Amino acid sequence: MLMAVSEFERLFRQAASLDVDKDDLKRVSDFLARKIHDLLVVAEKHAKYNGRDVIYRPDLPITRGLEETIRAFEQMDVALKLQPVLDRLAGLPPLDLEVGDDVRELLPKLAGALVVALARVLKTLDPDLKNPQTEHWERAEAIFNLLI
Repeated sequence: MLMAVSEFERLFRQAASLDVDKDDLKRVSDFLARKIHDLLVVAEKHAKYNGRDVIYRPDLPITRGLEETIRAFEQMDVALKLQPVLDRLAGLPPLDLEVGDDVRELLPKLAGALVVALARVLKTLDPDLKNPQTEHWERAEAIFNLLI
């Protein structure tokens, strides 16, 4: 898992006043692995287009909104570790290019920002939501699949 259950619960409470539990953690961990991989696949295309064999931070398709969400995550009292993120990515199809140190260092913050964004999307879809259910998770992920 990408984070301890208590960190996960606290992050969702801070980001969107949502109550989640350890059963939701696997769903979110799987979501994060897929979305980070999707971002890296696009970054790989950018790096190849620019004739490089390493993916650097500017290759990542980080929008203004995601950049702001990264900053919001950095202000929260939750820190994610790099190794669990790398371990989750290892189970996905490999990339052709190496990931640069700057991208590697960003991955925990990117994962945290995606959690914050996911929580906020859930709350935006249903402002009265307290405890997301399967249909909420599915709708939120569908939105991310359209954008990332």
